[in-house]
Amino acid sequence: MGPPSLAGFKSRWEVILGNLLWVPLPEQGMPDQGSRGARPPQEAPQNCPCKVTNTPGAPSLSVTVGIFSGYQILSALASAFLGPQRAPSRPARVLFARAHHPGLSHAAAPQKLFVPVTIVGSFGVAAVPPPGPVLPLLGAVGARTPPSVSLPQPQPGENPKPYQPPSSLHPAARGPAATVVEGGWHRTSPPPAAPTTLGWAPLQPGFLSSGGGAVIKPARGNMRARNVAGPGLQAHYASHQLFLQGGDHGRSRAHGLRGTKGTAQPAPPSGVGAGPQAMRMQLGDCPAAMQPSRWIAAWLLLLQACTPGRSQQAASPRTDIRDCSADPPYLPPTATNTTARLAALRDAMRVHSIHAYIVPSTDAHMSEYIAERDSRLGWLTGFTGSAGTVVVTRDRAALWTDSRYWTQAERQLDCNWELQRTTWIKSIGQWILEWVPAGGNVSLDPFLFSIDTWNSYSQALQGSGRALVPIETNLVDQVWGDQRPPPASSEIYSLPAEFTGSSWQEKVSGIRQQMEEHTRSPTALLLSGLEETAWLFNLRGDDIPYNPVFYSYTLLTRTNISLFVDEGRLTAEARQSLRAGCPGPLCVELHNYSQARAHLQRYAQGNVTVWLGTEYTTYGLYGVIPQEKLLEDSYSPVMLAKAVKNSKEQELLRAAHVRDAVAVIQYLLWLEQTVPQGQVDEFLGARHIDALRWAQQHSRGPSFESISASGLNAALAHYSPSNTTRRKLSVDEMYLVDTGGQYLDGTTDITRTVHWGTPTPLQKEAYTRVLMGNIDLSRLIFPPNTAGGNVEAFARRALWDVGLNYGHGTGHGIGNFLSVHEWPVGFQSNNVPLAAGMFTSIEPGYYRDGEFGIRIEDVALVVEAQTKHPTGEEPFLTFEMVSLVPYDRNLIDVSLLSQEQIKYLNAYYETIRARVGPELQRQQLEEEYRWLQRNTEPFPLASTATAAAATLGTLAIGSLLSVLLAGLQA
Repeated sequence: MGPPSLAGFKSRWEVILGNLLWVPLPEQGMPDQGSRGARPPQEAPQNCPCKVTNTPGAPSLSVTVGIFSGYQILSALASAFLGPQRAPSRPARVLFARAHHPGLSHAAAPQKLFVPVTIVGSFGVAAVPPPGPVLPLLGAVGARTPPSVSLPQPQPGENPKPYQPPSSLHPAARGPAATVVEGGWHRTSPPPAAPTTLGWAPLQPGFLSSGGGAVIKPARGNMRARNVAGPGLQAHYASHQLFLQGGDHGRSRAHGLRGTKGTAQPAPPSGVGAGPQAMRMQLGDCPAAMQPSRWIAAWLLLLQACTPGRSQQAASPRTDIRDCSADPPYLPPTATNTTARLAALRDAMRVHSIHAYIVPSTDAHMSEYIAERDSRLGWLTGFTGSAGTVVVTRDRAALWTDSRYWTQAERQLDCNWELQRTTWIKSIGQWILEWVPAGGNVSLDPFLFSIDTWNSYSQALQGSGRALVPIETNLVDQVWGDQRPPPASSEIYSLPAEFTGSSWQEKVSGIRQQMEEHTRSPTALLLSGLEETAWLFNLRGDDIPYNPVFYSYTLLTRTNISLFVDEGRLTAEARQSLRAGCPGPLCVELHNYSQARAHLQRYAQGNVTVWLGTEYTTYGLYGVIPQEKLLEDSYSPVMLAKAVKNSKEQELLRAAHVRDAVAVIQYLLWLEQTVPQGQVDEFLGARHIDALRWAQQHSRGPSFESISASGLNAALAHYSPSNTTRRKLSVDEMYLVDTGGQYLDGTTDITRTVHWGTPTPLQKEAYTRVLMGNIDLSRLIFPPNTAGGNVEAFARRALWDVGLNYGHGTGHGIGNFLSVHEWPVGFQSNNVPLAAGMFTSIEPGYYRDGEFGIRIEDVALVVEAQTKHPTGEEPFLTFEMVSLVPYDRNLIDVSLLSQEQIKYLNAYYETIRARVGPELQRQQLEEEYRWLQRNTEPFPLASTATAAAATLGTLAIGSLLSVLLAGLQA
């Protein structure tokens, strides 16, 4: 099914607009199609498909909600707060909710009833009955006090009873905190804050009855069972309808019911529906939940936005993700059966008296990307994402990962695993406390956890009666056995001098100088990160796919250098380079990789101070150094020196990106020619662009597994195609391609999203706003020593303006023929401040789960900015774009771009022509050269008159909002 139209998108945001209002209700009936005529209170407007109807004679509250256009909502606001004389004359249908109670006649009602409308997630609203006398409207605007509502009060001697929905119910579905008494509402407080999302759980046909209440269990999804409580309550639900029969006291409650979209209306079963207390709830396009009773308490849950007069189509069940609530559980072909692996691990845990075992997704060097041999989490779970943590107890197992991988996890995990949609160690600790009994042992491999991570787990379990016990025997390796892949055996080689910024001897001398100048005067520096040793000695290897690094440790003292590595894998040239200064302070002593810990322990027994970076040092190594002999920083001086490229390294990276742009342009042209023929799928596309890169000079292959994603697969931020998941590329769907190359002179990473047909208005707007965020951050001028996290919001602002966002980081550092994700540069809170010479990606996006995904990624260099008023202090900084591939013109809505954004885009396209055009001609790629010329045509700038009109229009809107806000505050 294709992506939704803009109309569907707008309807959802019109619901969200309703969250800002207490909607005024006319004293009689509801407006229909703009008419001011009244309807009988018992009827719901016919143009809304979302209804809750009551059996005639049942004393209850009915609530109906409709959704209309943003202009009409503003019209309603103007009418409510400015008076009908000053309101727009255009007929308006407003976002409304109506409450009816038999004991409250409209004739006796106050002038306006106020019903709060509250968001319950990205796709719904909740409406609750009339509130108490004081309710907040919008914090930034002030408060408006609606008239109190006169409802029957308790009789003498009656004590109001607090109404509390079941604790198992999702907080958003519990409704307001209220005291309910016979005959009406006694007091209602405002509804709770809404969560960010709500699940979708179709009902399963069946019949349940119980003297103490019944449980409705959703057929699929992650939402747990919802309670239907009430004495003697009987519940029957079939074909999207639910019938409730009140029990001993004529009271029943239905909480948080969820149903699939549908219209079938079978008759209730025999005996259900007879009597004045019976109620029928139609679970149609918008499932509902309400309490029909003399204790009036009701609310309506809409799990999808309803557009008046538009019936929605039933959603097809997804077959690409697991369904553990089905009987039997459904697993897609991408899931892995882990039952035997978990059983073997639990047997090993019992041998060591372990009650919970924690498994990370990293290796002994805190690498983001790891070798297959170190993919312990992946082997145990089947989940192949690059970030995650697993905890296995005697009878439970759970995976924690971030939003980039939630859908991927649902595709790859079997039903032995719970998916926890967070990565906070506090959350992991709370789960352990819940499922591990007091006195239990929680264990992990200390050589797979950083110092900071170990301390976080220790703090989470402190004082709980559970012990955190390191165990050096890795239990996953033990049960993996001889099926575990062997260690790497490829060559470790020297990088030619023409591709290095300086010799390794110069780098070592610079680091030693920092050691001497440090106030603590450290005697040694421990390097655990694989990139640190590779960069320091200008060596490269192939131990981790797509990353030219090798397993190693380095202990650098003021007079000695110890390199712990598989010496037999060093090429003769590499060995000669390292040993050329022997004997002497620039002589590298070679030791076996496995001896690193023992050597460090012996060294730490002397009068020494060891400097290390806590982000890349494991607790296993850290623990052998006495605390008083440690000098700790988040990152080692080698990591920080590597992050700032010198002028030669900058030119090398620029050159690599020019050739890389040629490969990407070749690929985009090839797609334009072949996709309409229906001959390309995601997997073939990924292989093709990899081959195009291999053909470029100095290429060493891709820098990561290519992300080639069409349609709904593009909504997975880190999706990679396989034989079981690949989809055909189509002119009717968006296509996201995120790829990069490893070249001897640099590493590249670029993402482009394209559409060869007619994109929907939503797709075009979302793409343009992602582009606007990319441009706004790229052209930003900022002070020196600014943290990336302080400016990251500029990439999100255009999306935030319309309520959109993305769940991943905005950028990361990039190496010179090293890792594609190079720390500590980027826009996260734990990155170092931006400095001239740093390279970072800028990659905002937008993802619509199950439909499409958008990301635009470029690599940029931090450079000094040319400002109007330079000072004698450090100059301000900005970004120089290094990626050189044009964006998809078919997806750009130029009307959304500002004049400054268009100017920036045109200047960027001039740079692409100037730098990539000659390289295309040098490689005799004339067709690609013509493609480049077409796709870098400048965008027209608005005339002076048009720009002035746009400014006046903005001022007019601002004036209107000012008047409205003044009315609200009056």
